[in-house]
Amino acid sequence: MGKSKYINSSFIVLIFAILVLFLAACSGSSDDAENAEDTANNSAGTEEKEDESTEDATIEITDAHGTVAVPVNPQNVVALDNRTFETLADWGIELAAAPVDLIPEDNPYKNDDSIQNIGNHREPNLEIIAAVDPELVIVGQRFASYYEDIKALVPNAVVIDLNIDVSEEAETPGDNLVNGFKDITTSLGQIFDKNEEAEALIAEFDQSIEEAKAAYNGTDRIMSVIVSGGDINFAAPQTGRVWGPLYDIFGWTSALEIDQASADHQGDDISVEAIAETDPDWIFVMDRDAAVSSETDAVPARDVIDGAPALQNTTAVKEGQIVYAPADTYTNESIQTFTELFNDLAEALAE
Repeated sequence: MGKSKYINSSFIVLIFAILVLFLAACSGSSDDAENAEDTANNSAGTEEKEDESTEDATIEITDAHGTVAVPVNPQNVVALDNRTFETLADWGIELAAAPVDLIPEDNPYKNDDSIQNIGNHREPNLEIIAAVDPELVIVGQRFASYYEDIKALVPNAVVIDLNIDVSEEAETPGDNLVNGFKDITTSLGQIFDKNEEAEALIAEFDQSIEEAKAAYNGTDRIMSVIVSGGDINFAAPQTGRVWGPLYDIFGWTSALEIDQASADHQGDDISVEAIAETDPDWIFVMDRDAAVSSETDAVPARDVIDGAPALQNTTAVKEGQIVYAPADTYTNESIQTFTELFNDLAEALAE
């Protein structure tokens, strides 16, 4: 009888223990579920806050007029500065409007029907900018003179002017060009959340400058020209289009100096004979017509140079020391274009 009571008591203790363990397990599962739900809710809340933060985020950049607060990843972007087209296209930035006439043929924006065409800078249809209701308008280069008009036209938009001063009045056109490209690229990287891509572009740009500097011997005399409409025009040191500031950057010795040189897109009209008389060691050429699709019947710069009898006895032509800027340089004065040009110069000058 005593043994039976002992067994029954042990059995009851065992059942009670199992019940306690079962209840503990249920409670733990419930707590785990609640904790998991809380974690998920907290995570969702954090993501929502991050999304809201990104949506409302702004950054401050410095443009040609001062400090401007710009939204990060803005919607309805209008780009007017041809120094920015290649960068924006490479980064996959959608444009609401642009001067499509000035965009190179190999840029995807050229044939994008969703982009409203403002036309070129000579007779732009600025009303299109208002029609697309932009959040950001990027001004610069050829459109810099329309800055105030555009601000008045779209008062609710952020308008930034990324123009680089390499005019006749600029005291340090070379430094302005180099720092200007870096500032533009950095600003675009911040605006469109492409900081790493911007840093990579600037690193390649810096390297191309160093290599082009190292390749120049310091004494060879340079003649820079712009070929347009079959004419060979002089691009003066310091102020000449594209080539001018590069004398400042690389310390080139010019084969020719003239008074009151221009900085326009055609260069200075001097005779081929006058160019030949300087007997330059190198001739650097920008083919303006190669970048203008409407001028399909234009004579290529190479043919113009080769067909100029007066130049054939110059050291540059006899030694084959001629460097041509990338074909789209006139309409694509981007950091990528100048990096390519500097690499070409470094390779040629080092031979």
